[in-house]
Amino acid sequence: MNGTLKRIAVACLLMFGLLMANVTYLGAVKAEGLRNDSRNVRAFYARYNVDRGWITADNGKVTLAKTVDTGDSTYRFAREYPEGKPFAHVVGFFAPESSSGMEGAEGRYLDGSHPDMVVRRAVDLISGKPAKGASVDLTLNAEAQKIAYKDLAGTGKRGAVVAMNPKTGAILTMVSVPSYDPNPLALADKAKVNDAYRKLDKDKDKPLLNRAINLTYAPGSTFKVITAAAYLQDDASRNANTVLDAPDSLPLPNTNLSLKNYHGESCGGRATLLEALTISCNTPFAQMGMDLGYDKMKKQAAKFGIGSSLEIPLSVHPSDIGPEEDKAALAMTSIGQRSNQMTPLQMAMVAAGIANRGTVMKPYLVNKIVGPDGSEIDATRPKELDEAVSPEVADELTKMMINVVQRGTGNRAQLPGVTVAGKTGTAETEPGKPSHAWFIAFAPAEDPQVAVAVFIEAGSAGNDATGGVIAAPIAHDVMRAVLGR
Repeated sequence: MNGTLKRIAVACLLMFGLLMANVTYLGAVKAEGLRNDSRNVRAFYARYNVDRGWITADNGKVTLAKTVDTGDSTYRFAREYPEGKPFAHVVGFFAPESSSGMEGAEGRYLDGSHPDMVVRRAVDLISGKPAKGASVDLTLNAEAQKIAYKDLAGTGKRGAVVAMNPKTGAILTMVSVPSYDPNPLALADKAKVNDAYRKLDKDKDKPLLNRAINLTYAPGSTFKVITAAAYLQDDASRNANTVLDAPDSLPLPNTNLSLKNYHGESCGGRATLLEALTISCNTPFAQMGMDLGYDKMKKQAAKFGIGSSLEIPLSVHPSDIGPEEDKAALAMTSIGQRSNQMTPLQMAMVAAGIANRGTVMKPYLVNKIVGPDGSEIDATRPKELDEAVSPEVADELTKMMINVVQRGTGNRAQLPGVTVAGKTGTAETEPGKPSHAWFIAFAPAEDPQVAVAVFIEAGSAGNDATGGVIAAPIAHDVMRAVLGR
């Protein structure tokens, strides 16, 4: 009898243990998946019973996403996006079964489920009030963001604009065009939302993609500032006045091909580094890269953040100079071609690093998190990512980039009374096809407050568009907006 009772007791304990293990597994491991399961009707309704926090810019002065009380007991709260398309890729959308952009990345603060808000959540539960989330204030400069969007979208271009504060890493603009209206994706109607999403997803111009951080492109001649940085860092005796060979044509090793300058132009056979960057000669920079070698070029690129995975907190696709191949490939890599692929954010970081006298700051989008009672829960503190170059090398690069804007290909970025430093880029895609157009810059050069990268996708601004002609004017407008000029 005692043996039977013991076996029953052991069996009961075992079953109890299994039950507890299953509860723990469901509550801890599977909870998120079950909560987001499309079949979970309870979770679907619960999403609309939270007074979700707002998303703002300019220290809370501009509302980018807000929650409206509908008075409907089933769908109590609705999400709206007053500023729409110019901010869509950063703000994202809050849909019945998913979310994107900052709506997703900071979702736990916005819906009040973040551990930092546990006390507030408990108070709401005891009082019977609807759960209320925290607001997320972004670093964006709303006026500059709208201007960047207008400059791109208003002329039918595809591309991206990213501007940063070079001293902190705060992202001031992040625009991607084409864009979309997030409001139809925030309806509490799965069928309508799915229809709207499918239409956007099938669009050949891919408006859902954030071209600023999710796609990479050949950077063209904007990459020459990185090649110049590696060249100057490699020998302290070099400076902007160092004289280089600048032939009209450069034979590429182990091939029957020769590299020419843009449109076959002549750079006079010899040129200073300052002159070569000002008129964007290909041949001296290609030779520089081959002389330095792949390892030094890759190391210098990595110092600017190239190759790193970044969370801002949106995920950023890593940029890359491409694999090690032969000398001929390295020559093309050194002028921003071949397998060299950069995001617009990464090229803004390059400009910002030079502006900040060689120190690259970690980019970020969140200014602060504000609780429902108005108290500050968290705020971003600027962090250094790396020292890309010495202050002395940064000064030489700045001198050369100023000359590009004052006397070279970047003159359309000039601002009255402000010294602008910049570099143009025109990146070939396929033989006989249009090129990408780029421009990177910062201002004022003596005390930089803004660094910017403008990217125009191939074919969206004519077949012979260059960075100096179509990208530099957009950078001009964005910098002027940030500086209040």
